[in-house]
Amino acid sequence: MRIGIYGGTFNPIHTAHVHLVREFIKRLSLDRVILIPTGTPPHKATHQLASGADRIEMCRLAAADIAECPVTVSDIEVLRTGKSYTADTMTELKAQYPDDALFLLMGEDMFCTVEKWYHPERIFAAAEICAAPRDKDSFQTLVTHGEEVKEKFPQLRFTVQNIEFLPVSSTMVREKSLQGEDISGLVPAGVAEYIQKKRLYTHE
Repeated sequence: MRIGIYGGTFNPIHTAHVHLVREFIKRLSLDRVILIPTGTPPHKATHQLASGADRIEMCRLAAADIAECPVTVSDIEVLRTGKSYTADTMTELKAQYPDDALFLLMGEDMFCTVEKWYHPERIFAAAEICAAPRDKDSFQTLVTHGEEVKEKFPQLRFTVQNIEFLPVSSTMVREKSLQGEDISGLVPAGVAEYIQKKRLYTHE
C-alpha cells in the first residue's frame, strides 16, 4: 500500500491543504492518506493555537471532503508529551506499516529546511519526501535543493510535483475569524461551521 503522511499545525486546516492532498493522491497514486496535526510544534509559536481535540476534529471534517482515497486523522502527535518531532512520528509509523511505502507530503517552506530538522536521516529512512513549490519559478529550485541534500544524505528519496499553489493560509483564516469576516471558501464548509459553532479564533 502507498500511504501519504501529511502533518502540520492545521490551525485550522484549509482549502489549500485539501487541494495539496488531492493532487498528491492523484500524482503519487496513493491508496491512503493520514493527516497528523502537531502536538507542541518545535518550530512555531503557539499563539492562538486551537486545542489538539479541535484541530483533530477539523481535520476529520476536512477529510470527509476528500473522495479520491481514504483519508484518516491520527492523534499520534497530539497525545505525545513535550515537543513533537517528525523523526519520532515517522519512526513510529514505519514500525506500524513495515510493508507499506510511506510518502511524507509537504510544501516548499518545509522542504527547503527539512535537512535541518531533528534527526533528518530517520525521516529519510522512513519515507520518500514529496514537495510542492509555491510557484512555477521555484520548481527547479526545489529539485536542485533536493539534489544538494541527497549529497549529504544519500538515503534521501524525493520528488517535486508542480502542483498549483493556492494562496490561502491558516493565519488568513484566523485573522478573518477574529474580525468576524466570512471564511467560507477558505476552509471546507464543515470546518467553517465548526469554527463558528466553537467560536474558535474569535479573540486574541
